[in-house]
Formats: sequence, C-alpha cells, structure tokens
Amino acid sequence: MSDLPKFVHIAEEGPREGFQIEKGPIPTEGKVRLIDALSETGLKHIQICSFVNPKRVPGMADAEAVARGIKINPEVEYTALWFNERGLEQAMAVGHLSVDCKITLYASEHFLISNLNRDRAQHLDKLRDLVKFCIDKKVPINRAGINAAFGCNFEGDVSVESLIATVDDTMALANEFNLDIEAFSLADSMAWATPDSIKRGVGAVKDKYPDMPILLHLHNTRGMGIANAYAGLEMGVDRFDSSIAGLGGCPFAKHQGAAGNVATEDLAFMCGEMGIETGLDLDALIEASQIATEVVAHDTPACIAKGGSLNAIRQRLKQAAE
Repeated sequence: MSDLPKFVHIAEEGPREGFQIEKGPIPTEGKVRLIDALSETGLKHIQICSFVNPKRVPGMADAEAVARGIKINPEVEYTALWFNERGLEQAMAVGHLSVDCKITLYASEHFLISNLNRDRAQHLDKLRDLVKFCIDKKVPINRAGINAAFGCNFEGDVSVESLIATVDDTMALANEFNLDIEAFSLADSMAWATPDSIKRGVGAVKDKYPDMPILLHLHNTRGMGIANAYAGLEMGVDRFDSSIAGLGGCPFAKHQGAAGNVATEDLAFMCGEMGIETGLDLDALIEASQIATEVVAHDTPACIAKGGSLNAIRQRLKQAAE
C-alpha cells in the first residue's frame, strides 16, 4: 500500500456526465448557471459538455450554446467530451475550451458496441485514424484510459488479467505513435468496483507500469463510490473524476438503478477530514450542489450538501463555548 497522497486533484464532470443522462430537457441557462458556480469553488478542471450526436444524447444538443454561454474563469480549464473528428472540430471552434485527445479502450467489447456502435477491431482502426488526425491538427495526445475497467452490466466481472491485457493494448497503441502518456484513467463505468477490486486492479497496473499516474473515474450506482475512492487513496491514487451532487451516468450502460458518479463535495469532504488537500472550497461546493439539485428539479444522491460541513458545526460549537 502506498502512503496517502498529500494533495488530490479532483476534476469535475457533472455538467457533462450529469446532464447527459437526465430524462427531461435541462434549460441551457440552468447548465450555464451551474458551471459558473462550479468555476468559483477552486476546481481547476471542469468538463462542461460533449459534442456528440444529439439524436443519441439529446441532453447534449445545446453543447455549443453552453460552451459559449459560460463566464470564463482564467484559472479554470474547461473541456468537452468528443469521440470523433467532427466532435473535435466543434470543440476547437469554441476557442476557450482546452482540447486534447485521450486514447480510450474498453475492457468490455459489448459495452463498446453499445456506447459507440463498433467492435474492438473497428475501434482500434478508428482510434488510429483519430490519432493521425490529432497529430495533423497539433492536438496534444497525452492521456489514455480504460472504460468498464472493473466490470460490465453486459459481460460481468472484468478479471485483473483482462484489465492488464487491455491496458497493454492501450499502451501498445500509444507506442505505435510514440506518444508520451502522462495520465491513465481506470473508469468504473457501470459501478462494478468494490474497494477490494480497486486495490487489485490499481495494484496490478502499478506493478506493470510503476511510473504511470493513475486516475479513477468512479460511479456510485451501488453505493460504493466513496468507499472505492478511499481504497484508491490507500493505493496512492491522487487524481479523481467526480460529479457535483452525485449526478451522472452513461446512457448506454444498461443501468437498472440510480447511476450517479461519486459526488465532488463528498469526495472533497472525505479528503479534507483525512488531512489531504484538494484546493477546493467545501462551502462553495455545497452551494453548487444545491444549484445542481435545483437545475435537475429532483433529489440528488450526494450526502454532504444535506448533512453539512463538519467544520461549520465545529465553528459553531467553538463559538458557543467561548
């Protein structure tokens, strides 16, 4: 087990991951309001939308309007998700979005087919074409990752051996183009991970690629999100994706229940209580979480926005005692 990290970088994905799965249309102004609130919490990375086919993901039909409507905080890196050359060009056209390319493979071919309508061989061919396109456009390619890294609603458990084989395939593709991968994400896309499988999977990747910084993208469908994040911290992971208010989920993952991601404010709270710095303002995150709940117009699964910050209670008790 590694020593706990002293600082954890939390990347916010709620405006993209959260709104893409909402059943009803979310007003563009509501999305912009949330992003502007998140921009004042200390977050340095916010994924605000995705440039994808609006027929498949109707919640992202206003991606350009959202991207152009936000108030830019120069200390924040704003990004968008995209899967092909057209999406990349749409993101680049906005101007103030940070654009790079991430090589992503899938530990589950069935999920790949459901998500992108292509099998593994087709996906590798598409990725090669995309990498060539990005190189030609001088778009940085320094990230890689695995979706469905710990399990799949279509295929079941992903063994450590299968995970490492998929990581190897990803790194082989990067080496094919002499790419320097600076961060590698393991996404629990369908919430199959447990603390034990997080430790096994992260440990195996660290054993094979000891110098590779690992990022965890965790879903909370089965209530394991924050426990899995804790397991990741114990393994020395210092990079996480999260979603304000616990919003989120993939529309093509065959979820039967709530499909939210690990909540940003819950993760920031846990880190703070463990003495791990995040650079985030928990009170501001709680306010943003309340805005997120207003925007989606239904209850959200995050806990800290409901229970409150312990520091606020400590301050009140201290003042009462004086």
